[in-house]
Amino acid sequence: MSEDKTMTQLHVTSIIEQYGQCLELVSMDPYFENITVGLYLNNDVFTVWTFSQSPGVEHRIGQIRDQLVNLGGLAPIEDTHNQVRFTCGGLHKKPLKFLLRQAVEKAPNHTFPEEMSIKDTKTKLTLKVAGRETGGRWVYAVSAEGEAPNVELRLRAVRRGFTRYGEMETVGDTDVGFSCGHRHDELVRLLMPYSRNISAVENMLDSEAMRGQLTTGTAGFSPL
Repeated sequence: MSEDKTMTQLHVTSIIEQYGQCLELVSMDPYFENITVGLYLNNDVFTVWTFSQSPGVEHRIGQIRDQLVNLGGLAPIEDTHNQVRFTCGGLHKKPLKFLLRQAVEKAPNHTFPEEMSIKDTKTKLTLKVAGRETGGRWVYAVSAEGEAPNVELRLRAVRRGFTRYGEMETVGDTDVGFSCGHRHDELVRLLMPYSRNISAVENMLDSEAMRGQLTTGTAGFSPL
């Protein structure tokens, strides 16, 4: 048993040396034998990796990598099936954690609606986000349609969700933007369901952390 544990630790160490530290871990892939899938970061390169050696696993990892591209707007790295980076030069670690879950836990052909709008969970408002360039950077205005008490207070809470889960910055009174200053519509679409209900997302993250704590130690996981 001790020898097996030592071999596992050596394997983990070699993966960390090659791909970097584990940024996020999804403990069960419902679309491929419930394998555990990790996202590793080395400099500005993200790598999708699993310790599973099941037949067909390379194809599944390729599907997940492609969803990081389709759903998150990352660029695939040439001659790889499992690596991506942001062309803006940023890392955007927090939204990538949500993105990996979408890529693993949703169907391989899952897409986001083109329009950046969503029904609010706490009011009857429809929340809308619109991007524009101003002052040499790309910003997103958060607005609402419909009637509800304290609309501006609600919009402030939604903007706070974007800054919390998207590592975005508040710009002026109604805008948010990514620190890199670039346009990331795909990430905004990803973040919209999370930004509207911080308390529910925190409960979800706590539950997922409890489920995944048995596997994180053997995958080289460390919160970055």
